[in-house]
Amino acid sequence: MQKLADIVELIRPYQWYKNLVIFLPIIFGGVLFDFNAFSKTVLGLVSLCCVSSFNYVINDIMDKDYDKNHPEKKTRPLACNKIKIGEALIVAFLLLLISLAIALSLSRYFVLCILALVVLTQLYTFYFKNEVILDIILIALNFVIRSVSGAVVILTNNKPYISISSWLILCTFFLSLFISVGKRESDLIFLGKNAKKHKEVLGYYRGSLTQAMMIITTSSLIISYSLYSFLSVYKSIILTLPIAMYAIFRYLFLIYQGSDIARHPHKIFNDKKITLSACIWVLFIVILVYLV
Repeated sequence: MQKLADIVELIRPYQWYKNLVIFLPIIFGGVLFDFNAFSKTVLGLVSLCCVSSFNYVINDIMDKDYDKNHPEKKTRPLACNKIKIGEALIVAFLLLLISLAIALSLSRYFVLCILALVVLTQLYTFYFKNEVILDIILIALNFVIRSVSGAVVILTNNKPYISISSWLILCTFFLSLFISVGKRESDLIFLGKNAKKHKEVLGYYRGSLTQAMMIITTSSLIISYSLYSFLSVYKSIILTLPIAMYAIFRYLFLIYQGSDIARHPHKIFNDKKITLSACIWVLFIVILVYLV
């Protein structure tokens, strides 16, 4: 049972929340309650979770020595030798096979999204994670692929059932950049002078750089969502703008307060105010898209 618990910790199910962006196309496409669209999106979510865990395991194998000296990551199964590298590789490739098998049952375009996630994430793991600025851009592109996959997971006559909105791409891209830059800033605050020892790329980031990037990404995210709200076919969505801005500014507040939520975004649900604002936003979106 302990080995099973270690494997579960290794594949990081707490990080699967990132894949929920796959639901954005069917929510804003007005087909959330279409059984065919919803069921295929759920299967797509499972596939994304499996390929995400594959990528996490490979990343942990590569970062094993760094993680041993990290105050928080040193307890990871590979870093503390609870799981051997060979065992981790077996788990990783089983997950990849499951992900591809599900993807093949859905659509060829979705398979391409899965393969793109593998390629881009491994490029990040083996090279780009040590390239300042390119590291966070690659992470943002992965989020865009996740969201776009929600449109191509459903096909009608070999064509996407839902059109891919440019606003979906822009908002997802800037949201991911906002979170990634916030994580870099928070890591610098938490690790201090030892930051580069734990992650090489942090040696290139400085407080002034990350703070400037926070301003740019926050502004870009707000402007993108604002323009979408004004230009959307769902005119009433503009009513959600204050809620979205509150959530963004609340997260920004947590970053500069040194909250561990910024270092570990999966803990965002520990903040009741952001959780409540997110729930209200989702409720408003569903009402405004489907009932108004």
